[in-house]
Amino acid sequence: MSQTKRVMAGLVAGIVLGILLAWQSPDLGLQIAVIVEPFGKLWLNALQMTVVPLVFALVIVGINQASDAAHSGRVAKSAILTFIVLLTAAAVMTAVLAPLALSMIQPDPAVAAAIGGHIVEQPQVGSGWADALIAIVPTNAIAAAAASAMLPLVTFALFFGFALTRIDEAPRAQMIGFLKAVSDAMIVIVHWVLWAAPVGIFALVFALTARAGLGMLQALGIYILLECALYALAIALLIGVAVIFGRQPIGHFLSGLIPVQAVAASTQSSLATLPAMLDSAQNKLGYPARVSGLVLPMAVSLFRITSPIQYIATASFIAWALGVDLSFAQLATGVALSVLVSMGSVGLPGQAIFLATNLPITQAMGLPIAPLAVLMAVDAIPDVLATVGNVTGDMTATAVVATRNPDAKAEAM
Repeated sequence: MSQTKRVMAGLVAGIVLGILLAWQSPDLGLQIAVIVEPFGKLWLNALQMTVVPLVFALVIVGINQASDAAHSGRVAKSAILTFIVLLTAAAVMTAVLAPLALSMIQPDPAVAAAIGGHIVEQPQVGSGWADALIAIVPTNAIAAAAASAMLPLVTFALFFGFALTRIDEAPRAQMIGFLKAVSDAMIVIVHWVLWAAPVGIFALVFALTARAGLGMLQALGIYILLECALYALAIALLIGVAVIFGRQPIGHFLSGLIPVQAVAASTQSSLATLPAMLDSAQNKLGYPARVSGLVLPMAVSLFRITSPIQYIATASFIAWALGVDLSFAQLATGVALSVLVSMGSVGLPGQAIFLATNLPITQAMGLPIAPLAVLMAVDAIPDVLATVGNVTGDMTATAVVATRNPDAKAEAM
Protein backbone atom coordinates (compact mmCIF):
# COMPACT_ATOMS: atom_id res chain seq x y z
CA MET A 1 0.00 0.00 0.00
CA SER A 2 1.36 3.44 -0.94
CA GLN A 3 2.10 6.07 1.67
CA THR A 4 -0.79 8.22 0.45
CA LYS A 5 -3.24 5.31 0.79
CA ARG A 6 -1.95 4.51 4.29
CA VAL A 7 -2.37 8.14 5.35
CA MET A 8 -5.86 8.32 3.85
CA ALA A 9 -6.79 5.10 5.65
CA GLY A 10 -5.75 6.62 8.98
CA LEU A 11 -7.65 9.81 8.16
CA VAL A 12 -10.86 8.02 7.19
CA ALA A 13 -10.73 5.69 10.18
CA GLY A 14 -10.24 8.61 12.56
CA ILE A 15 -13.07 10.62 11.00
CA VAL A 16 -15.56 7.72 10.90
CA LEU A 17 -14.90 6.47 14.44
CA GLY A 18 -14.73 9.99 15.87
CA ILE A 19 -18.01 11.07 14.28
CA LEU A 20 -19.77 7.84 15.26
CA LEU A 21 -18.77 8.22 18.90
CA ALA A 22 -19.60 11.95 18.88
CA TRP A 23 -23.05 11.00 17.61
CA GLN A 24 -23.80 7.86 19.63
CA SER A 25 -21.80 8.32 22.83
CA PRO A 26 -20.16 11.75 23.21
CA ASP A 27 -18.84 11.10 26.72
CA LEU A 28 -17.16 7.83 25.69
CA GLY A 29 -15.70 9.56 22.63
CA LEU A 30 -14.15 12.26 24.78
CA GLN A 31 -12.70 9.67 27.18
CA ILE A 32 -11.11 7.70 24.33
CA ALA A 33 -9.85 10.96 22.76
CA VAL A 34 -7.95 11.76 25.96
CA ILE A 35 -6.26 8.33 25.75
CA VAL A 36 -5.28 8.34 22.05
CA GLU A 37 -4.47 12.05 21.61
CA PRO A 38 -1.04 11.89 23.32
CA PHE A 39 0.12 9.41 20.66
CA GLY A 40 -0.83 11.91 17.96
CA LYS A 41 0.99 14.71 19.77
CA LEU A 42 4.05 12.49 20.19
CA TRP A 43 4.09 11.86 16.43
CA LEU A 44 3.66 15.57 15.72
CA ASN A 45 6.51 16.44 18.10
CA ALA A 46 8.76 14.04 16.21
CA LEU A 47 8.03 15.96 13.02
CA GLN A 48 8.43 19.34 14.66
CA MET A 49 11.90 18.53 16.00
CA THR A 50 13.28 18.60 12.43
CA VAL A 51 11.89 22.02 11.52
CA VAL A 52 14.58 24.39 12.86
CA PRO A 53 17.63 22.67 11.34
CA LEU A 54 15.72 21.88 8.14
CA VAL A 55 14.47 25.42 7.49
CA PHE A 56 17.84 26.95 8.40
CA ALA A 57 19.63 24.64 5.97
CA LEU A 58 17.02 24.99 3.21
CA VAL A 59 17.11 28.79 3.21
CA ILE A 60 20.91 28.94 3.03
CA VAL A 61 21.20 26.25 0.36
CA GLY A 62 18.37 27.85 -1.62
CA ILE A 63 20.09 31.26 -1.60
CA ASN A 64 23.33 29.78 -2.85
CA GLN A 65 21.59 27.69 -5.51
CA ALA A 66 19.86 30.82 -6.78
CA SER A 67 23.16 32.71 -6.68
CA ASP A 68 24.90 29.99 -8.68
CA ALA A 69 22.08 29.95 -11.21
CA ALA A 70 22.15 33.74 -11.55
CA HIS A 71 25.85 33.60 -12.40
CA SER A 72 24.95 31.57 -15.50
CA GLY A 73 24.16 34.81 -17.35
CA ARG A 74 21.54 37.46 -18.02
CA VAL A 75 18.83 34.94 -18.91
CA ALA A 76 19.32 33.13 -15.60
CA LYS A 77 19.20 36.40 -13.64
CA SER A 78 16.01 37.37 -15.43
CA ALA A 79 14.52 33.97 -14.58
CA ILE A 80 15.39 34.29 -10.87
CA LEU A 81 13.83 37.77 -10.76
CA THR A 82 10.70 36.48 -12.52
CA PHE A 83 10.40 33.58 -10.06
CA ILE A 84 10.67 35.91 -7.04
CA VAL A 85 8.13 38.40 -8.42
CA LEU A 86 5.59 35.68 -9.26
CA LEU A 87 6.03 33.91 -5.91
CA THR A 88 5.59 37.18 -4.03
CA ALA A 89 2.52 38.06 -6.08
CA ALA A 90 1.01 34.63 -5.35
CA ALA A 91 1.69 35.02 -1.62
CA VAL A 92 0.22 38.53 -1.47
CA MET A 93 -2.84 37.46 -3.47
CA THR A 94 -3.51 34.61 -1.03
CA ALA A 95 -2.88 36.79 2.03
CA VAL A 96 -5.60 39.13 0.76
CA LEU A 97 -8.14 36.68 -0.68
CA ALA A 98 -7.96 33.69 1.69
CA PRO A 99 -8.94 35.57 4.88
CA LEU A 100 -11.51 37.56 2.89
CA ALA A 101 -13.16 34.44 1.46
CA LEU A 102 -13.15 32.64 4.79
CA SER A 103 -14.65 35.67 6.57
CA MET A 104 -17.83 35.09 4.56
CA ILE A 105 -18.33 31.69 6.25
CA GLN A 106 -19.18 31.29 9.91
CA PRO A 107 -16.76 28.86 11.62
CA ASP A 108 -18.16 26.07 13.76
CA PRO A 109 -17.52 26.82 17.47
CA ALA A 110 -17.08 23.09 18.10
CA VAL A 111 -14.22 22.99 15.61
CA ALA A 112 -12.60 26.00 17.27
CA ALA A 113 -12.90 24.31 20.66
CA ALA A 114 -11.42 21.07 19.32
CA ILE A 115 -8.47 22.77 17.63
CA GLY A 116 -8.05 25.13 20.56
CA GLY A 117 -7.30 22.13 22.74
CA HIS A 118 -4.09 21.65 20.76
CA ILE A 119 -2.74 25.16 21.25
CA VAL A 120 0.65 25.24 22.91
CA GLU A 121 2.84 28.20 23.72
CA GLN A 122 4.08 29.61 20.41
CA PRO A 123 6.37 32.52 19.65
CA GLN A 124 3.93 35.31 18.87
CA VAL A 125 4.23 37.85 16.08
CA GLY A 126 4.02 41.40 17.38
CA SER A 127 0.67 43.04 16.82
CA GLY A 128 2.10 46.51 16.20
CA TRP A 129 4.45 47.59 13.44
CA ALA A 130 7.21 48.42 15.94
CA ASP A 131 7.08 44.96 17.54
CA ALA A 132 7.00 43.31 14.12
CA LEU A 133 10.01 45.36 12.98
CA ILE A 134 12.06 44.63 16.07
CA ALA A 135 11.26 40.91 15.86
CA ILE A 136 12.79 40.59 12.39
CA VAL A 137 16.43 40.63 13.55
CA PRO A 138 17.42 38.33 16.42
CA THR A 139 19.67 39.48 19.24
CA ASN A 140 20.77 35.86 19.60
CA ALA A 141 20.35 33.48 16.67
CA ILE A 142 20.83 30.40 18.86
CA ALA A 143 18.17 31.61 21.29
CA ALA A 144 15.81 32.22 18.37
CA ALA A 145 16.38 28.66 17.17
CA ALA A 146 15.84 27.27 20.67
CA ALA A 147 12.56 29.19 20.95
CA SER A 148 11.48 28.10 17.43
CA ALA A 149 11.14 31.79 16.54
CA MET A 150 11.12 31.25 12.78
CA LEU A 151 11.15 34.87 11.54
CA PRO A 152 14.39 35.95 13.28
CA LEU A 153 15.91 32.54 12.54
CA VAL A 154 15.21 32.92 8.81
CA THR A 155 16.59 36.48 8.93
CA PHE A 156 19.86 35.13 10.33
CA ALA A 157 19.84 32.36 7.71
CA LEU A 158 19.45 35.03 5.00
CA PHE A 159 22.46 36.97 6.27
CA PHE A 160 24.46 33.77 6.61
CA GLY A 161 23.46 32.53 3.16
CA PHE A 162 24.32 35.79 1.38
CA ALA A 163 27.58 36.03 3.34
CA LEU A 164 28.57 32.60 2.03
CA THR A 165 28.23 33.86 -1.54
CA ARG A 166 31.00 36.40 -0.74
CA ILE A 167 33.67 34.03 0.56
CA ASP A 168 36.13 31.82 -1.29
CA GLU A 169 34.72 28.92 -3.28
CA ALA A 170 36.40 26.10 -1.34
CA PRO A 171 35.11 26.94 2.19
CA ARG A 172 31.76 27.97 0.69
CA ALA A 173 31.38 24.59 -1.01
CA GLN A 174 32.27 22.82 2.24
CA MET A 175 29.64 24.72 4.20
CA ILE A 176 26.96 24.29 1.54
CA GLY A 177 27.77 20.58 1.35
CA PHE A 178 27.44 20.33 5.14
CA LEU A 179 24.10 22.16 5.19
CA LYS A 180 22.82 20.11 2.25
CA ALA A 181 23.70 17.00 4.24
CA VAL A 182 21.83 18.42 7.25
CA SER A 183 18.69 19.03 5.17
CA ASP A 184 18.95 15.58 3.59
CA ALA A 185 19.31 13.97 7.02
CA MET A 186 16.29 15.85 8.33
CA ILE A 187 14.26 14.60 5.37
CA VAL A 188 15.33 11.03 6.19
CA ILE A 189 14.03 11.56 9.74
CA VAL A 190 10.80 13.01 8.35
CA HIS A 191 10.36 9.89 6.21
CA TRP A 192 10.92 7.70 9.26
CA VAL A 193 8.30 9.66 11.19
CA LEU A 194 5.91 9.57 8.23
CA TRP A 195 6.04 5.78 8.35
CA ALA A 196 3.94 6.10 11.51
CA ALA A 197 1.69 8.74 9.91
CA PRO A 198 -1.45 6.54 9.79
CA VAL A 199 -1.31 6.05 13.56
CA GLY A 200 -0.45 9.68 14.32
CA ILE A 201 -3.08 11.08 11.97
CA PHE A 202 -5.69 8.63 13.25
CA ALA A 203 -5.05 9.77 16.82
CA LEU A 204 -5.18 13.47 15.97
CA VAL A 205 -8.21 13.21 13.66
CA PHE A 206 -10.10 11.00 16.08
CA ALA A 207 -9.55 13.48 18.92
CA LEU A 208 -10.69 16.40 16.74
CA THR A 209 -13.80 14.71 15.33
CA ALA A 210 -14.79 13.20 18.68
CA ARG A 211 -14.92 16.75 20.02
CA ALA A 212 -16.23 18.57 16.93
CA GLY A 213 -18.39 15.89 15.23
CA LEU A 214 -19.57 16.58 11.69
CA GLY A 215 -18.32 20.15 11.96
CA MET A 216 -14.75 18.93 11.45
CA LEU A 217 -15.72 17.14 8.23
CA GLN A 218 -17.41 20.30 6.98
CA ALA A 219 -14.32 22.35 7.85
CA LEU A 220 -12.08 20.00 5.87
CA GLY A 221 -14.38 20.40 2.87
CA ILE A 222 -14.05 24.19 3.14
CA TYR A 223 -10.26 23.84 3.24
CA ILE A 224 -10.21 21.72 0.08
CA LEU A 225 -12.52 24.13 -1.76
CA LEU A 226 -10.43 27.12 -0.65
CA GLU A 227 -7.20 25.62 -1.98
CA CYS A 228 -8.76 24.48 -5.26
CA ALA A 229 -10.32 27.91 -5.85
CA LEU A 230 -7.03 29.70 -5.20
CA TYR A 231 -5.09 27.32 -7.46
CA ALA A 232 -7.64 27.77 -10.25
CA LEU A 233 -7.47 31.56 -9.90
CA ALA A 234 -3.67 31.44 -9.96
CA ILE A 235 -3.73 29.41 -13.19
CA ALA A 236 -6.04 31.95 -14.83
CA LEU A 237 -3.90 34.88 -13.67
CA LEU A 238 -0.70 33.20 -14.85
CA ILE A 239 -2.17 32.82 -18.33
CA GLY A 240 -2.97 36.52 -18.18
CA VAL A 241 0.63 37.28 -17.19
CA ALA A 242 1.90 35.26 -20.17
CA VAL A 243 -0.44 37.18 -22.50
CA ILE A 244 0.32 40.65 -21.12
CA PHE A 245 3.95 40.50 -19.99
CA GLY A 246 5.04 37.57 -22.13
CA ARG A 247 3.27 39.06 -25.18
CA GLN A 248 1.75 35.72 -26.09
CA PRO A 249 -1.44 35.46 -28.17
CA ILE A 250 -3.79 33.63 -25.83
CA GLY A 251 -4.79 30.94 -28.36
CA HIS A 252 -1.16 30.30 -29.29
CA PHE A 253 -0.07 30.06 -25.64
CA LEU A 254 -2.93 27.75 -24.68
CA SER A 255 -2.13 25.45 -27.61
CA GLY A 256 1.27 24.80 -26.05
CA LEU A 257 0.11 24.91 -22.43
CA ILE A 258 -2.88 22.54 -22.40
CA PRO A 259 -0.90 19.40 -23.41
CA VAL A 260 1.62 20.20 -20.66
CA GLN A 261 -1.17 20.61 -18.10
CA ALA A 262 -2.62 17.24 -19.14
CA VAL A 263 0.71 15.53 -18.48
CA ALA A 264 1.03 17.32 -15.12
CA ALA A 265 -2.45 16.25 -14.03
CA SER A 266 -1.73 12.63 -14.89
CA THR A 267 1.75 12.44 -13.32
CA GLN A 268 1.27 14.92 -10.44
CA SER A 269 4.96 15.76 -10.85
CA SER A 270 6.56 18.88 -12.31
CA LEU A 271 9.81 16.98 -12.82
CA ALA A 272 8.08 14.23 -14.79
CA THR A 273 6.40 16.94 -16.90
CA LEU A 274 9.72 18.64 -17.75
CA PRO A 275 10.25 16.80 -21.09
CA ALA A 276 6.73 17.77 -22.22
CA MET A 277 7.37 21.39 -21.18
CA LEU A 278 10.63 21.53 -23.13
CA ASP A 279 9.02 20.03 -26.22
CA SER A 280 6.04 22.38 -26.09
CA ALA A 281 8.15 25.48 -25.38
CA GLN A 282 10.52 24.88 -28.28
CA ASN A 283 8.37 23.16 -30.91
CA LYS A 284 4.90 24.62 -30.31
CA LEU A 285 5.50 28.03 -28.76
CA GLY A 286 8.76 28.76 -30.56
CA TYR A 287 10.87 29.84 -27.60
CA PRO A 288 14.63 29.70 -28.26
CA ALA A 289 16.19 26.46 -27.02
CA ARG A 290 18.87 28.32 -25.08
CA VAL A 291 16.13 30.13 -23.11
CA SER A 292 13.68 27.29 -22.49
CA GLY A 293 16.53 24.82 -21.96
CA LEU A 294 17.83 26.98 -19.11
CA VAL A 295 14.67 28.49 -17.59
CA LEU A 296 12.49 25.37 -17.39
CA PRO A 297 15.04 23.17 -15.54
CA MET A 298 15.71 26.13 -13.22
CA ALA A 299 11.96 26.48 -12.65
CA VAL A 300 11.64 22.81 -11.73
CA SER A 301 14.58 23.22 -9.31
CA LEU A 302 13.69 26.57 -7.71
CA PHE A 303 10.12 27.57 -8.54
CA ARG A 304 6.78 26.21 -7.33
CA ILE A 305 4.15 28.91 -7.72
CA THR A 306 1.47 27.12 -5.68
CA SER A 307 3.67 26.71 -2.60
CA PRO A 308 3.10 30.17 -1.08
CA ILE A 309 -0.59 29.82 -1.93
CA GLN A 310 -0.74 26.60 0.06
CA TYR A 311 1.23 27.98 3.01
CA ILE A 312 -0.82 31.16 3.45
CA ALA A 313 -4.15 29.45 2.74
CA THR A 314 -3.40 26.76 5.31
CA ALA A 315 -2.46 29.27 8.00
CA SER A 316 -5.50 31.40 7.14
CA PHE A 317 -7.76 28.36 7.43
CA ILE A 318 -6.39 27.45 10.86
CA ALA A 319 -6.86 31.04 12.04
CA TRP A 320 -10.42 31.07 10.64
CA ALA A 321 -11.30 27.77 12.32
CA LEU A 322 -10.11 29.22 15.63
CA GLY A 323 -11.99 32.47 15.10
CA VAL A 324 -8.72 34.45 15.03
CA ASP A 325 -8.31 37.56 12.90
CA LEU A 326 -4.82 37.61 11.42
CA SER A 327 -2.99 40.90 11.83
CA PHE A 328 -1.07 42.66 9.07
CA ALA A 329 2.18 41.70 10.81
CA GLN A 330 1.22 38.02 10.87
CA LEU A 331 0.24 38.03 7.20
CA ALA A 332 3.38 39.95 6.21
CA THR A 333 5.48 37.41 8.11
CA GLY A 334 3.73 34.58 6.29
CA VAL A 335 4.25 36.22 2.89
CA ALA A 336 7.96 36.81 3.45
CA LEU A 337 8.64 33.33 4.82
CA SER A 338 6.53 31.59 2.19
CA VAL A 339 8.63 33.03 -0.65
CA LEU A 340 11.92 32.13 1.03
CA VAL A 341 10.90 28.64 2.10
CA SER A 342 9.32 27.79 -1.25
CA MET A 343 12.52 28.55 -3.19
CA GLY A 344 14.56 26.31 -0.90
CA SER A 345 12.19 23.35 -0.68
CA VAL A 346 11.20 22.49 -4.25
CA GLY A 347 13.18 19.26 -4.26
CA LEU A 348 11.52 17.81 -1.16
CA PRO A 349 9.49 14.67 -1.80
CA GLY A 350 5.78 13.99 -1.25
CA GLN A 351 4.15 14.62 2.08
CA ALA A 352 7.49 15.69 3.54
CA ILE A 353 6.99 18.92 1.58
CA PHE A 354 3.68 19.74 3.24
CA LEU A 355 4.82 19.25 6.82
CA ALA A 356 8.39 20.52 6.52
CA THR A 357 7.32 23.74 4.81
CA ASN A 358 3.95 24.54 6.39
CA LEU A 359 5.20 24.00 9.94
CA PRO A 360 7.58 27.00 10.05
CA ILE A 361 5.15 29.40 8.36
CA THR A 362 2.19 28.40 10.54
CA GLN A 363 4.36 28.50 13.65
CA ALA A 364 5.88 31.87 12.76
CA MET A 365 2.39 33.31 12.37
CA GLY A 366 1.61 32.31 15.94
CA LEU A 367 -0.88 29.55 15.12
CA PRO A 368 -1.17 25.96 16.42
CA ILE A 369 0.47 23.35 14.22
CA ALA A 370 -1.53 20.26 15.27
CA PRO A 371 -4.17 20.70 12.50
CA LEU A 372 -1.42 20.48 9.86
CA ALA A 373 -1.28 16.70 10.15
CA VAL A 374 -4.98 16.46 9.35
CA LEU A 375 -4.72 18.95 6.49
CA MET A 376 -1.73 17.04 5.07
CA ALA A 377 -3.91 13.95 4.75
CA VAL A 378 -6.59 15.72 2.68
CA ASP A 379 -4.09 17.78 0.67
CA ALA A 380 -3.79 14.92 -1.83
CA ILE A 381 -7.15 16.04 -3.27
CA PRO A 382 -6.15 19.58 -4.38
CA ASP A 383 -2.60 18.42 -5.16
CA VAL A 384 -3.54 17.55 -8.75
CA LEU A 385 -4.60 21.15 -9.38
CA ALA A 386 -1.47 22.37 -7.60
CA THR A 387 0.77 20.47 -10.03
CA VAL A 388 -1.15 21.93 -12.97
CA GLY A 389 -0.61 25.37 -11.44
CA ASN A 390 3.11 24.75 -11.01
CA VAL A 391 3.72 23.81 -14.65
CA THR A 392 1.56 26.74 -15.75
CA GLY A 393 3.84 28.97 -13.70
CA ASP A 394 6.91 27.37 -15.29
CA MET A 395 5.62 27.98 -18.80
CA THR A 396 4.54 31.54 -17.94
CA ALA A 397 7.95 32.37 -16.47
CA THR A 398 9.60 31.03 -19.61
CA ALA A 399 7.36 33.20 -21.80
CA VAL A 400 8.21 36.31 -19.76
CA VAL A 401 11.96 35.61 -19.80
CA ALA A 402 11.95 34.86 -23.53
CA THR A 403 10.23 38.19 -24.19
CA ARG A 404 12.61 40.13 -21.94
CA ASN A 405 15.67 38.63 -23.62
CA PRO A 406 16.56 40.51 -26.80
CA ASP A 407 18.25 37.51 -28.39
CA ALA A 408 15.17 35.40 -27.75
CA LYS A 409 12.96 38.07 -29.28
CA ALA A 410 15.12 38.24 -32.39
CA GLU A 411 15.07 34.47 -32.87
CA ALA A 412 11.31 34.25 -32.35
CA MET A 413 10.57 36.71 -35.14
